[in-house]
Amino acid sequence: MRKKRMIVSIIGLLLTLGLVACGNDAESSSPSTEGNVIIVGSKDFTENLIVAELYSLALEDAGYDVERVFNIAGSVIHTSLINDEIDLYPEYTGTGLLSILNMDLISDPDEVYQTVKKEYDEQFDVTWLDYSEANDGAGLVIRKETADELGIATISELQKNANEIRFASQGEVDYREDGIPLLESVYGELNWKSSNVYDNGIKYEVLRNDEADVAPAYTTEGQLVNTDEFLLLEDDKQVWPPYNLAPVVRNAILDANPGIPEVINEVSASLDTKKITELNAKVDIDKEEYEEVAKEYYKSIN
Repeated sequence: MRKKRMIVSIIGLLLTLGLVACGNDAESSSPSTEGNVIIVGSKDFTENLIVAELYSLALEDAGYDVERVFNIAGSVIHTSLINDEIDLYPEYTGTGLLSILNMDLISDPDEVYQTVKKEYDEQFDVTWLDYSEANDGAGLVIRKETADELGIATISELQKNANEIRFASQGEVDYREDGIPLLESVYGELNWKSSNVYDNGIKYEVLRNDEADVAPAYTTEGQLVNTDEFLLLEDDKQVWPPYNLAPVVRNAILDANPGIPEVINEVSASLDTKKITELNAKVDIDKEEYEEVAKEYYKSIN
């Protein structure tokens, strides 16, 4: 009887050890986090919200727990990252170069990326993952009718015809170092037919109503999907720096979760300027919720 009880006890012990071992194997195969969740941040405008939501969906799909901390002011989001308040967010290479690192302007996209990647790692213990083809930089938009009439498709051609162009300024662009002065230093003087200041929020209405011909724009603004009305001029001398989208991630999070780059880089690889513009338009023009727009797009790439 005593022998039988001993055998039962040994079997029970072996079964318990087996279950513990299985439990450890299951835990090690799951995504690990430095804390309880991966905290994804975003800036407070449409495009950044959409892309941050795409990162979040991809991480969740890969088995990570995600907390969203969105709508952070652009002026403080970098501080939030390096203070460990968020773990990652979508940033722009040009912003990193000029606004965060305060370095000189570089126009080559890969050189900008390699520069910010190196400096962020050394200065902030932060990694730039792969950058996307999507470039949300400075640009000039012209009425398509005007462009066709004058044969304008580039900023060089705009400069040659500036005396026939009504410029819808936003005030500060006329004086900012990276605005009209930068363009004129490379392309030559822009002697507009007229120049009036308008609020940025109504510039497309101004163009559509034939009150002006050209306005400053960002290269992924949703209204640019209306190619029968508006044309984004080519910066043919590459004056303005690139602002390619890329995730910036705290190194501590990557050390604890080495699978994150593969997950998010797949999202970045799917995005280009045209696609981001279309996604922005769904929110800003069609008035869809950014969460639904991101969800629909994520489904389309998986």
